[in-house]
This record gives sequence, structure tokens and C-alpha cells, in this order.
Amino acid sequence: MQRYAPAGIVPHFTRLRMTNRYRKPLPELLPEIIHSVSLLMDSKCDVIVFQCTGTSMSGGVEADEVVVSAIAKHADRPAVSTAGAVRAALLALNAKRIVFISETGPDGHAKKLSYLREAGYEVLRDRAACLSGSDAYCTTPPQYWRDAALELRDDRADAYFISCANIQSIDVIEELERDLQKPVVTSNQAALWCALRLLGISAPGPGMLFRV
Repeated sequence: MQRYAPAGIVPHFTRLRMTNRYRKPLPELLPEIIHSVSLLMDSKCDVIVFQCTGTSMSGGVEADEVVVSAIAKHADRPAVSTAGAVRAALLALNAKRIVFISETGPDGHAKKLSYLREAGYEVLRDRAACLSGSDAYCTTPPQYWRDAALELRDDRADAYFISCANIQSIDVIEELERDLQKPVVTSNQAALWCALRLLGISAPGPGMLFRV
């Protein structure tokens, strides 16, 4: 977010304990989410992003929308989740048939796959990377995600979606789009793009998404 945010945009962050032994169903996380929103509002943030792909997709479309509505009401500001940002990005790109790659093992991958299908996407090909956990997510090099997407190439796809806000996939978007000749959406790219658009800000950024 800090590297790709346009001049004059300052991202603020706070973390939630929601993984490993702190994992809970999405509705049960809402009090902690609202507490974190209060912390961010001390900085007078103009838009709030609930940024975790797996968690925001874990309860299905309706549960995610309930959480985002609660955030927006509490903050009295626009709000979006990673799940919602990805949907907005794919809508802007007119993409319904996708290739999907996630960082998790089979269980987490299946939840995201279920969300995408519930939201109306046809997943042509998909892969769970089955990385071992957060440390592996954030240290796996960008080239890993480039290679994974190229291996799953499907010219029927409207777009490629590489999931997870804790990986370095954003750095290979432009290279992949040149090779695949299709839009590539990643969690952090979609969240940044959607947050800026909610504020009426059009700025350059990585990938075809920032040009629509």
C-alpha cells in the first residue's frame, strides 16, 4: 500500500488477531473489527479497508456485506473488504471467467472458491499453493506467483486472480499481463484501487485495473 499509493495518500494500519489460535467465524470477529476501526478513526482515515482475503470471503457474500456495512456505519465513512474490492475489480474489468490461485491449503482455498462461485464467477482453473503459514506467505518471492499463473494459463479466462493480502504478487502484475494478455487482479492491488475509487481519486497503479 505504501509503495503503490499515489502522492498525497497516506495509508494507516492496525492489525487484528484473527489467524491461527485466534481464528473465529467472521461474525464473531465483528467486535474486534469495530475496535480496530475506532483506532483508525483516531487518524481520521477517509476510507476503511478490512484487508484479509480469506477472512472476508470465509462466511460467504452476505456475511462479508454485513461486516462492511457495520464498519461503514461505525466509521461514518466509506468501507470495503478485500472480498468486495476483488468483486468490484472484476466487475470493472468485465471478468466472469477466472483463473484463481490462493496461498492456503485445501480448506482455506475451498472457502474462497465457494465465495467466488457464490458471487457468480466461473473458475476455469485453480490452485492452492499450500504454503505453511504467514511467514511463508510474506517471504515467498514474487516470481513464485508469476510462475504459478503462467502454469495455469487458460486463454478462455477473462482475468486471473491471485489471492492473499500477505503475499508479494502485486510486483509481477505487469509482467504477467504482458505474457498472458489478460488482466491480473491481486488482493492488495484491488483493495488500493477500490479505496481510491471510493474517494473519487483516479491515479496510475499496477495493471490494467488502474486503467479502467
